[in-house]
Amino acid sequence: MERIAIVTGASKGIGREIAKTLAKNGIKVIANYNKSEEEAKKLKEELKKENIDIDIFKADVSKREEIKLLVNYTLNKYNKIDILINNAGISEYKLFTDETDEDWDRIIKNNLYSAFAMSQEVIPNMIHNKKGCIINISSIWGIVGGSLEVIYSISKAGMDGLTKALAKELGPSNIRVNSIAPGLINTSMNSKLSKEELLELKDETPLGRIGKVEDIAKCVIWLVDDEFTTGQIISINGGWIIT
Repeated sequence: MERIAIVTGASKGIGREIAKTLAKNGIKVIANYNKSEEEAKKLKEELKKENIDIDIFKADVSKREEIKLLVNYTLNKYNKIDILINNAGISEYKLFTDETDEDWDRIIKNNLYSAFAMSQEVIPNMIHNKKGCIINISSIWGIVGGSLEVIYSISKAGMDGLTKALAKELGPSNIRVNSIAPGLINTSMNSKLSKEELLELKDETPLGRIGKVEDIAKCVIWLVDDEFTTGQIISINGGWIIT
């Protein structure tokens, strides 16, 4: 039976690659986007050329009412949700003393609250079906903290806490919850780094390169298919940081 997956923040970067990889592995994907409609349409057209059909759905997942619209659309069309990838998120590079309450609200809402509320909305269906897989895309900064990215680090550490707690609570319902904590990945989110900084980071990484979005998508597929891994924070960072 075809599996159904929602991927939030699926129009760019890691989310886009996750959506593509899931779809190419025979999973029906509902690719969520908010502001990047053109990129979402391009993703749909790109896959259509390979005879793969995905749904794209606009929703601001920092808002409960729009999350409900996304989840209800999926359930009304497909009657179930097997997989949830909480990938949507934003970052900001700023001195902690310059951070504002507005920065806090925006980053926590987009990164942590979205994962909390999305999970809360899909879990009843997963419990009913006695199966499910939730994967939170956090960050290495959620594990070790990132200078000039304090609120972002807090939001990602919160996602990891959500992962561990939900894994314990939902295990008896055969629902697995895991977190992937990428290190430095070649995406637009890291465009602030200069060539010199990127070279320095490569030198500091035992595997000698910056991560690719494909590296994260491969781990997602493994976690989707695996049946005995839950509550884990898997950091894919080339050995850059080993805890």
